[in-house]
Amino acid sequence: MIAMVPSRVSQLLIPVVMAAIFSSFASTAYAQGDEAPEKTEAKTAAAETAESDTEEPSGIRDFEKWVDGKFGRHVVGPLWTALTFDFGTGVPFVVGWLMAGAIFFTLRMGLINFRGFYHALRVTKGDYDDPNDTGEVTHFQALASALSATVGLGNIAGVAIAVGMGGPGAIFWMICAGFFGMTSKFVECTLAQMYRRVSPDGTVSGGPMRYLYDGLAEKNNEMLRILGLFLAGLFSILCIGGSLGGGCAFQVVQSMGVLKQQIPLFEEYGIIYGVIMAVAVGLVIIGGIRRIAATAEKIVPTMCAVYVVTAIIILITRADRIGWAIGEILEGAFTGKGITGGVLGVMVLGIKRAAFSNEAGTGSAAIAHSAAKTEHPVREGIVAMLGPFIDTVVICTMTGLVIVITQAYDTELFPAHKALIDADEGAKLTSAAFASVYPWFPIVLAVAVTLFAYSTMISWSYYGERCVTHLLGQRFSFPYKILFLGFVILGSVVSATNILVFSDIMILSMALPNILGALLLSGKVRAALNTYWASYKAGEFKTYNK
Repeated sequence: MIAMVPSRVSQLLIPVVMAAIFSSFASTAYAQGDEAPEKTEAKTAAAETAESDTEEPSGIRDFEKWVDGKFGRHVVGPLWTALTFDFGTGVPFVVGWLMAGAIFFTLRMGLINFRGFYHALRVTKGDYDDPNDTGEVTHFQALASALSATVGLGNIAGVAIAVGMGGPGAIFWMICAGFFGMTSKFVECTLAQMYRRVSPDGTVSGGPMRYLYDGLAEKNNEMLRILGLFLAGLFSILCIGGSLGGGCAFQVVQSMGVLKQQIPLFEEYGIIYGVIMAVAVGLVIIGGIRRIAATAEKIVPTMCAVYVVTAIIILITRADRIGWAIGEILEGAFTGKGITGGVLGVMVLGIKRAAFSNEAGTGSAAIAHSAAKTEHPVREGIVAMLGPFIDTVVICTMTGLVIVITQAYDTELFPAHKALIDADEGAKLTSAAFASVYPWFPIVLAVAVTLFAYSTMISWSYYGERCVTHLLGQRFSFPYKILFLGFVILGSVVSATNILVFSDIMILSMALPNILGALLLSGKVRAALNTYWASYKAGEFKTYNK
């Protein structure tokens, strides 16, 4: 029967039906518990706004609150409950799913995240860039585009909250998750190159929505073909929702919150900020991945350098405390000292923070890396490994070390910081940590947050646009971009918490179809890696820049 349904209709219909069934079960479980989900890094506010869904709205803001309450109780709450259900283990399902996949891939690929690291640096540097290779952007531009979507508020705010809630030990597990996540990126980005499609005009379309269906369909098994159709459609729908919310409106909300402290005008007229950002984003995304990559390769290194250099200066200034800080991190990682939930609680916090930050396993970066110029899919997968390393192992660790060294997480020394931790205001906690050494840092942070948000939006617009064209065809590319810019402005005026949290849920949910498909296709990736690595070791690859 499925085979009789037109392809594009199937891509939309099957995942929607399955999602409805899943939502029904999740809603039932949530209703039986009769409690809103606990407040987490995702900032679920169902518990705080649930009561508003019974009130009659009066006025625009009251109506927004009423809708938000309904959405929180009937959509956000049940979905978050399903994603974080721990089966009695203490480990949220989505966190366990991401980490189990990362560990499996790391072992299956023979620790390529370590043995391929030097080669990844050389490829990114351009030593193997052949100008005649098929693709739209260079290896470095593809990495910059992917990093622009992941390096952002999670590195500034999320790390601070993880340390504030779990103590210094969370940093250790964050680093571990970053290393394992490197292999998840390798697998998904290699697959994206293997199954990408290049149109006659040179435009590339690739990512999980391609390899989930095409990869499973080529196994000549009808059940796997149907599964691939479902997984590809589900991923596309989730990615589109995530791009409009977490990759767009949420970025505007969070960055504007920091800017309001420096520019009071935005406190009352936030829409001005929204319009400015919409124009700035529009100037880039209308040009497609090539213009996005050209912009990202300039912004990402600059913003990362400014942030990391400032952190390094602070670490040098407080060099006498680095040894102590490392000791606190290791002790907290294995003893759970002073932390509710012990070692497992700290481990989950660190792994969860890494997952939110580098998005390894969600498949988003694979869309950007599929456009890289190369004839060797494995080569781009090796480049992609550097994403989680830069995002989590380097930048998140820098943030964490500064917070530990300045002891900004210690609520006994800084009682006022408890309110920031309880309210998940990680950006303000990081700002306070840096400002304790350099009073001018909040200004730098405001600039960094704005650039982080901007770069995240331009990359996520591309992710969403590729998924829209996969489901509906190329003619819907431009309408989607206009819709995306509308959400940029919407993010500056809407304060509905649950609606924004829903977008984060969709991004995390992308890992469900992506990792399942990648696991089923991992054998093909391993075979390609073996062939590529043998050629690399034999010196068969031509270099261009030495």
